[in-house]
Amino acid sequence: MMKREDDSLFFTQLVREHKSTIYTVCYMFSKDEEEVNDLFQETLINMWKGIDSFREESKISTWIYRVALNTCLLQERKKKRQVPKVPLTMDVNFFEDDSANATQVRQLHQRIGRLGLVDRALVMMWLEGMSYDEIGAVMGISAQHVGVKLFRIKEMLKKP
Repeated sequence: MMKREDDSLFFTQLVREHKSTIYTVCYMFSKDEEEVNDLFQETLINMWKGIDSFREESKISTWIYRVALNTCLLQERKKKRQVPKVPLTMDVNFFEDDSANATQVRQLHQRIGRLGLVDRALVMMWLEGMSYDEIGAVMGISAQHVGVKLFRIKEMLKKP
């Protein structure tokens, strides 16, 4: 269990350092800006509720990925019963950027959006530069299984 003098200061710093990671996970689960912001907010709530249970058996970034991923998967399953939430203001906005890079990101998002939820999560973590071991720790599968799944996913993404 983590010991901190001031949990709220620690949490604020944690969010500052990892907000783009959290946003990226949320972005992979929705095409709607408001829904992405809702997922981000729900992830922060779940992180706050669970921060005391982090046992430092893995890196904090792995724990954050796991919380974000589990939050998004759960919300995807509960979408029909979801209560409207107050949107969280974000500094990053991929939806309004018209640069060539943003266009490529949108095209990649469209192709990845055709994948199942678990496959999307694997691709997202791989694109974030996580090792197979880290991805496996987040997903609860072996590094070898991560490699096999990513190979199959890459083959599917090559098809138009």
